[in-house]
Amino acid sequence: MKEKIIALIEAALEVPSGTITEDTMIAEVEEWDSLAHVMIIGELEEKLGLSIPLEEAVDLTGVRELLEKCGL
Repeated sequence: MKEKIIALIEAALEVPSGTITEDTMIAEVEEWDSLAHVMIIGELEEKLGLSIPLEEAVDLTGVRELLEKCGL
């Protein structure tokens, strides 16, 4: 499931496969702005059925934290 989430993030950000890892911090990725963040959260829910409350989603700082919020 982690691989699916990371692939979804890469697709949403339109970055090459392998760009995003569990250790990636959101601030390190130029393409990952606030609009992209909202799109990623929406895609997680729509395509994978994973829901992260908005008040928690806005505080995420990295991929590892996002995965934890998804229960991984």
